[in-house]
Amino acid sequence: MITCFIRYELDPFAKDAFADYARNWGEAIPRCGADLIGYFAPHEGSATTAYGIYNIESLAAYEAYRQRLAQDPLGQENYRFASRERFILREDRIFLKNVSLPHAPVVKP
Repeated sequence: MITCFIRYELDPFAKDAFADYARNWGEAIPRCGADLIGYFAPHEGSATTAYGIYNIESLAAYEAYRQRLAQDPLGQENYRFASRERFILREDRIFLKNVSLPHAPVVKP
C-alpha cells in the first residue's frame, strides 16, 4: 500500500471553490478505486496550502485508477471546474509508504 499526498497552492480568496472541488472528489475517487483519506483546506496558518490524501495498492493500480478517474463523469466535470475557476495555482504529488505500522493503541488520559 502506498499513500498519495497532493499538495495544493490555492488562491487564498477561493477557498470555497476548493471545498466544492474536494467534496466532488469525495465521491469520484472512491468510486474509481482509491481509498480517500480526505482533502484538507487551510484553517489556521497558511491561507494557501491544502492537501488531498489517499491510499492505493501500487503505482500500477494508481495508473489504472487515473484512467478510470479521467473517464468518470464527475471526475471530468471536476477537472473542468478547476480549470475554469483557476483556484489551484500549483499542484504537486508524492507517493509515500507508511513504515511505522503497526501502531500501538491510543492512550486516552
